[in-house]
Amino acid sequence: MLGRIPIRGLAPQQPEPLWPAKAFRSEVVPFQATVFREGHDLIGVRLVLTDPEGREVTHHMHPVGAGLDRWQAEAQLTIAGEWTWRVRAFTDDWATWLHNAELKIPAGVDVDLMITMGRALLGRAGTRKVVLETLTMFADAAVAPTAKLAAAQNPALSVTIAAKPLASLVTESAPLTLRVERERAGVGSWYEFFPRSEGAKQAKDGSWISGTFRSAAKRLQAVRDMGFDVLYLPPIHPIGMSGRKGPNNTLVTQPGDPGSPWAIGGVEGGHDAIHPDLGAVKDFSYFVGAARRLGMEVALDFALQASPDHPWVTEHPQWFTTLPDGSIAYAENPPKKYQDIYPINFDNDPAGIRAEVLRLLRYWIGLGVTIFRVDNPHTKPLQFWELVLHEINTEFPYVIFLAEAFTRPAMMQSLAQVGFQQSYSYFTWRNTKAELEEFFTSISHDTAGWFRPNLFVNTPDILTEYLQFGGEPAYKIRAALAATAGPSWGVYAGYELREDVARPGSEENVDNEKYQYKQRDWAAAAKSGETLAPYLTRLNLIRAAHPALRQLRNLEVHWSDDDSILVYSKYLAGEFVDGGQPDAVIIVANVDPHSVRETTVHLDPTRLGLEPDARFSVVDLITGARFDWGTSNFVRLDAFTEPVHILHVEYPTTTNPKGS
Repeated sequence: MLGRIPIRGLAPQQPEPLWPAKAFRSEVVPFQATVFREGHDLIGVRLVLTDPEGREVTHHMHPVGAGLDRWQAEAQLTIAGEWTWRVRAFTDDWATWLHNAELKIPAGVDVDLMITMGRALLGRAGTRKVVLETLTMFADAAVAPTAKLAAAQNPALSVTIAAKPLASLVTESAPLTLRVERERAGVGSWYEFFPRSEGAKQAKDGSWISGTFRSAAKRLQAVRDMGFDVLYLPPIHPIGMSGRKGPNNTLVTQPGDPGSPWAIGGVEGGHDAIHPDLGAVKDFSYFVGAARRLGMEVALDFALQASPDHPWVTEHPQWFTTLPDGSIAYAENPPKKYQDIYPINFDNDPAGIRAEVLRLLRYWIGLGVTIFRVDNPHTKPLQFWELVLHEINTEFPYVIFLAEAFTRPAMMQSLAQVGFQQSYSYFTWRNTKAELEEFFTSISHDTAGWFRPNLFVNTPDILTEYLQFGGEPAYKIRAALAATAGPSWGVYAGYELREDVARPGSEENVDNEKYQYKQRDWAAAAKSGETLAPYLTRLNLIRAAHPALRQLRNLEVHWSDDDSILVYSKYLAGEFVDGGQPDAVIIVANVDPHSVRETTVHLDPTRLGLEPDARFSVVDLITGARFDWGTSNFVRLDAFTEPVHILHVEYPTTTNPKGS
């Protein structure tokens, strides 16, 4: 039932009140509500926030969108845990009187009545000096009404009364919950590599010796030096022999072919075992510890499927689908076939499967894993994930789950709503200016209350046509967009070497690392300069230096006169930045990797905390070039040299930018 003053459309919240909206620690969240009342009396609106420790703080909400009755307050959430919030609305008696008095007294209408009403309101306004002085003037018949009005308009009086408004008809919304998770749930730079390839050696006879956790650990420093803070590992478990795939996904294997890590399970064990070629539990613990000492977390792939040789097949045959001919159904995604993988049937023994999954997750958490990249969660029941994630995150609130769910919107969004902290997204296939504008607006505003995209630029399975045929410019463009548009992004090893040759008829790399070892000469690439590692490093340094880029909800699209020049900004007011100086970054990208573009870029400076007609300096964080900019600015972007401007707005230290 509505209160006396209607308070509607509260945000952030999920589309259904089944689960709380989400944020991450240090995120600046815009809280909004539609608030109005009948008639012409003015209202005030406040956000009331209660942190997980029970402390309550009130924020003034201001109108956004002229005539829409939409109110907003931004708050930075600095503590992980369950927050509650509500909106308080009231008739602002003083503001209403002052508005009417400003119209009536100069016009000579109801002057005595307005003075009497104002005097009564001042009597409710407390005993501060400015209030008592104004009240004395209102009581003095010798003071002209216009002078009394001028005293009522005193800014000092306005500040005093605003601190404790003269309110009536006070109405509060029902409280809502906001789950604030640790910062890594929303902010991170991910790097994926196969540990078996790091340190792998090929003998003269063509046979391979696998890399190990110990040899892979030697690669960690180089990954950290590029600025990545999450190291993601594909499955590290034993790999089945039955149906094993050979190079380029062939059905013909040769002795020594390692098979796909996603064909989990063999005579050595299943999901709680480590592939013997990689080492033992102590070697995995060494790898996790080495990463942690470098300031990195290890994300482990969690793929709920089995090879035909997995112990589950004999111990729990009911967990799979048996066909009429007595065989077990292998995985298919027509026209793709995965003869080396059995999918799990979650309907035959849901309680037993769930208990086993919880056991496995607790086991790896016990070994130091804090992040799980979940393979194909959209092929499992949503209810299953709701139960599992709730139980694990109740017990281990710091554990993060990333959904590898390139699927239809309803399932992708629902996985996030039931608890996945992050998700892969459609970014990989959004390449044109129009596509990117729509996508970036959606992730930063429409779904940010529950869906956090991790903007991976490539994966072992995904080498888009854009990358296949775009050359180095395409690789720079995609990395720059991913690193600046979202607070979480990632790359798969080899991206810095521009591995862009696809397997014929497929959107994946030829000689895919899923099915074979891959030996990369990182040192030779660095020596020759044939690597984008310095560019990736620069992007991560920029992210580290600019807190505006580590936010999700602050992206604003601007405009250009060219269909291939994408323009957006990220702004963070000084009150949310250490040191109090606002932070704003403008990204101007030529998304056509085959061209040189010249055009005019049109900005709305108010979205950067500046006045509408402001002039300001920007510095390109890639090249160091400096420009004087305003609302309209000429740009020339040569895709073959530097296709993207990443521009930092330099605010004068002698002024206070709007909104800071």
